[in-house]
Amino acid sequence: MSDTPSREADQARTAPDAAVADAFAPRPGTAPVPDAASGIPHPAGEASVPSAGSAPWGHDELGTIYDYIRIAAFSLDEDGLISQWSSRAEQFFGLSAEDVIGCDPVTTFAPREQWRHGRERMTEILAGKEWVGTAPYRDSDGEERLAELYLMPAEGADGRSGVVCMAVDLRKLRTLETEIAASEAIFGQAPTGFVLFDQDGRIQRVNDSFAAGLGLDAATLVGLTVHELMPAKDAARVSRSLAEVLRTGDPVVDLNFAGELPSRPGRRRWSISLYRLLSAADRPMGVAGQIVDVTGRARAERDAASARRSLALLNEASRHIGSTLDLETTARELLDVTVPGFCDVATVDLYNAVLTADAEGRQVDDGDGSGELRRVASASTVHHEGTPTPAPEVGGTFCYPPRSPYAKALRTGRSLTLSGPGNPDPNPLIHSAIVIPIVAREKVLGLVQLSRAKGSEPFDTRDVAIATELVARAAVCIDNARLYRREHERALILQRSLLPPGNPAASGLEIACRYRPAGSGTQVGGDWFDVIPLPGNRTALVVGDVMGRGLRAAVAMGQLRTAVRTLAMLDLDPAEVLTQLDEIARGLSADPDSDDGESAELYLATCVYAVYDAVTMRCTIANAGHLPPVLVDPAAGGPTPALMLDVPEGVPLGVGGEPFEEVTVDIPDGALIGLYTDGLVESRKHHLEEGLTALRTALGSADRPLEALCDQLLTELDPHYGEDDVALLMARIFALPSNSVGDWVLPSEPTSVARARELACGWLAACGLDELCDTVELLVSELATNALRHGRGDIRLRLLRDSVLVCEVWDNGYAQPRQRRARDTDEGGRGLQLVSLLADRWGSRRTPSGKAVWFELALPA
Repeated sequence: MSDTPSREADQARTAPDAAVADAFAPRPGTAPVPDAASGIPHPAGEASVPSAGSAPWGHDELGTIYDYIRIAAFSLDEDGLISQWSSRAEQFFGLSAEDVIGCDPVTTFAPREQWRHGRERMTEILAGKEWVGTAPYRDSDGEERLAELYLMPAEGADGRSGVVCMAVDLRKLRTLETEIAASEAIFGQAPTGFVLFDQDGRIQRVNDSFAAGLGLDAATLVGLTVHELMPAKDAARVSRSLAEVLRTGDPVVDLNFAGELPSRPGRRRWSISLYRLLSAADRPMGVAGQIVDVTGRARAERDAASARRSLALLNEASRHIGSTLDLETTARELLDVTVPGFCDVATVDLYNAVLTADAEGRQVDDGDGSGELRRVASASTVHHEGTPTPAPEVGGTFCYPPRSPYAKALRTGRSLTLSGPGNPDPNPLIHSAIVIPIVAREKVLGLVQLSRAKGSEPFDTRDVAIATELVARAAVCIDNARLYRREHERALILQRSLLPPGNPAASGLEIACRYRPAGSGTQVGGDWFDVIPLPGNRTALVVGDVMGRGLRAAVAMGQLRTAVRTLAMLDLDPAEVLTQLDEIARGLSADPDSDDGESAELYLATCVYAVYDAVTMRCTIANAGHLPPVLVDPAAGGPTPALMLDVPEGVPLGVGGEPFEEVTVDIPDGALIGLYTDGLVESRKHHLEEGLTALRTALGSADRPLEALCDQLLTELDPHYGEDDVALLMARIFALPSNSVGDWVLPSEPTSVARARELACGWLAACGLDELCDTVELLVSELATNALRHGRGDIRLRLLRDSVLVCEVWDNGYAQPRQRRARDTDEGGRGLQLVSLLADRWGSRRTPSGKAVWFELALPA
């Protein structure tokens, strides 16, 4: 129990006993109600637990503060033992009266380390000293909480002393204080008017904003009704609404009424919203109202309507300009809006450097406005001598003279109006023109010229402002298209650099793979595939798809691919790899620079991860929301040998919260397994099931070379017409030769080391690898010795011959070997250094029952 009293404890310690007695005294007009468990009288309004069959507690009032806090009372006898235990105490502590009557409260509620201190304090209390403090306790749900205790010595009618105890949940008390303070702050500081009506429709309370709006003092409004404040007609409507809200609980929103204030001239209009207030026992307490002065709303609406009419052309431009991220298309969309509705002739010219993807940081002009431009769009309704107005052809390049008004507009970034004799346009039918530079992000990208022919009104100031705004909006879209083109080309370079080069080799597998970006290179996505060699003649096959498009998706793809490779090198199970990858994907979504700590962008990806063991010819697969792998068994019957493997789908990476499952399948010799992304089989033009059926049909004759088969699949299964990326990974299984694996199990005894050397050398001699015998004999001896000394159980020796020679020594110990630098005086510790020096590669991996330490040696030429 803590001796540090709270603020309420200080007040209770200084309050006289009469105040405590008054707090428990019955309210006027109520009779004490005996507690069901202890027999202690409680006022009718006190927060006691109702007995069976009684009315809800507090039924005769709107409620008290005890509706919102947890409080309990009990008493101690002259020996300091619990003598009375109320129902509220039973609810508070979760202990019944039978469990605690006659018990020591210190040992019952206090932690053991505070028993001594508690007994000392209890001795002082029994001697007549009042005590207030805090103590930890466990509630009825077993949660550890903090209570504020009030222990007051008392004397019964028989003259025997005792202690009256009251406990209050401190967390509830502090929460209630905070909520009351917040409510007071909101009510008092809100800029809008708040008013509270009681059940009779009288004002109970108003805030300063409400009183100031009426020009009256807040105190004078208390007790009034709406009939005393408003005209009869409006008062009747508001009064009916108050009664209806109080009866049904349905709020009334935006109820308008008007009136005049003595403090403010003119007739004003208000909007009031009403909602019912309920007590903790869900009994109606009254109605709250929020009032807003909406006198200026009509004037604002008229101004807004006028602005909408003025911006009609701009709104149309917003709908039509920027529908794509193509530079030339965006320029044509600008002309479609302006010709012929706004002008008769229009052209768009862009600097040549802007049209190239590497324009970032390059100087597009010498500073005099005479840089090389390219005409990207042109539109005209004016003809001169039977032909359109002479102008540079679309796609042609040219330069404006340095002293021309066009060069001046490019140089200064400001619009110019050309009319009358000063108009340099050679067409005599043009009498007014506006030259507007295309400026985006403080960079001049090009020039737009809008012209009107004779017979049309010349451009005025309003037209210049509208035209400038039109071009400014189009400039943003043009610059976005420029940035997108640059980003796309860089993303393609990045994406292709992260994909495996060519067709990687793997033990027991013939592999062919393809990647094709969407739209023949006009978009970039996050599809990827990978082939990762693992120890023990195993290979990890991975295909994934980051949701979304653009450079961010490509970067996320690169990060996830790198993470997959790193996790694969740890030799984790496929389900565990996806679990760790899911955590990484959720980490990529977090934005450390965000002020509110929320994610700036959510990264989601699908992935299928498969590990093929060439020795056992078994494949273990885990899936994270990806399409299932396809298996083609030439020996299988049926209309098509292709089938979709039944792998649990799982949730996409980045979602979290769900475990991943894995399945293991035996794959026969000559079978074909395929991993792919949804771009191969899904389209807006048909359902996914149709695409999967088409894939199975296309794989019906899978005896062709893999390279030709991949090309055929991309040719036949083209449902997307450039809608999405496609990643395809095909692997054909072939069994290892019977003499390519040597596998022995040796007992855990010293003679097994020599036996391992003999078996290894004999197997190498049978395979014609005598040149490696000395090295393998030495390294096998070291690994077998380590397994005998540091491992457990039988020792397993396995030699694998494929493109390299792999030797593995298995044991049942889980401790992974660690290479260390031995000192000159050490008798051991150099075995793994020797392995590292003589082997091309070495390492260790987990097995279902322990670990395997392995090394690789290159085969003789």
